[in-house]
Amino acid sequence: MSEKSYRSIVKSVSWRTIGTLDTIVISLIITGKLDMAIAIGGVEVFTKMGLYFLHERTWNRINFGRIKSNGTDYQI
Repeated sequence: MSEKSYRSIVKSVSWRTIGTLDTIVISLIITGKLDMAIAIGGVEVFTKMGLYFLHERTWNRINFGRIKSNGTDYQI
């Protein structure tokens, strides 16, 4: 079963939302300041997206765990 690209986009946004809320809660527990926690979460959402992009691009260059294709995607 394959997935449409918009499903991956929605999954990415929902996961990033959960991750940012987690960061805000942890920051709030540590600092005790809601404004500081929101600021940390606001910065974190962009840094994590950038780091994830670089992470993915790096892994695209690494052949570890890949299986070479025999040229056909199907068999008859």
